[in-house]
Amino acid sequence: MANKQRGFVKIELDKERHLRYTMNALAEIEDQLGVPLSELKDIKMTMKNVRVILWAGLIHEDKELTQEDVGEMVDLGNMEYVQERVAEAFAMVEKGKNS
Repeated sequence: MANKQRGFVKIELDKERHLRYTMNALAEIEDQLGVPLSELKDIKMTMKNVRVILWAGLIHEDKELTQEDVGEMVDLGNMEYVQERVAEAFAMVEKGKNS
């Protein structure tokens, strides 16, 4: 569920968390994946890439969270759910609702 006022999407992982793709999160994605944001749609969505994208959207509320921590929160049972939430959060960025 999105909170359009605050610019985040609730996601249930190990606990309720909030995906938010701020400028810092988007910069982390670029740094970690080695591509500019404008080319993100062209990269292969490997497990590592999905993990980076999910992690970047969560670190605004937990600076100690590692990519490995995030990887432990996702398995085949919730992968589709996670991908839906990430897509919803990215849609908010594209619409300028993430401020």
